[in-house]
Amino acid sequence: MARKTSRDTRGRIIAAAWQLFYEQGYEETTIDEIVEESGTSKGSFYHYFRSKDDLLGTLSDLFDRKYEELEPEIADIESCYDKLIVLNRELFTMIENSISQDLLARLLGSQLLTRGEKYLLDRNRYYYKLLRKICIAGQDSGEFTDTMSVNEMVKLYAVLERAFLYDWCICNGEYSLRSYGTANMSEFLRRFLGNNPLNERR
Repeated sequence: MARKTSRDTRGRIIAAAWQLFYEQGYEETTIDEIVEESGTSKGSFYHYFRSKDDLLGTLSDLFDRKYEELEPEIADIESCYDKLIVLNRELFTMIENSISQDLLARLLGSQLLTRGEKYLLDRNRYYYKLLRKICIAGQDSGEFTDTMSVNEMVKLYAVLERAFLYDWCICNGEYSLRSYGTANMSEFLRRFLGNNPLNERR
């Protein structure tokens, strides 16, 4: 129970911070405002984070929370291909509607330069665990090809998502991330499909 409470407290701080970053900007947001918005305490904040800058690395946590929320929603979707499409569409919708491009670009840039922890590549993230689960189910059912390993599928999916995010930031959001991502992800994911006759409709 204590572990869950700790996780919830950290999650509330992260969610509040990114909401404020989006609404009023990173520089204009104070730690006091984050604490107030999250309904926690300054002591709790400093238990998890040394400074406001530490929160920049938590964007991957925000993405993982979104996937965690979506997992029960996609449970009734029979096709693993469709599950991946929905996950990508909903994540990109969240990013487009609630994440500052400037901060997203800052996170992506920091991951290129850092020699420390690369949050986006952490294979223990919920993101990667859920993708593996879906790809395994897709292969077990015969929907996905067995000419690629599950690890290869997950890596390709993640690489493509990151590519969309980098390009969207470089282009200053001149196109809809959700629309462009969904259209091109659906084309790309056809590579995962096996020879199952049910796949001919795609």
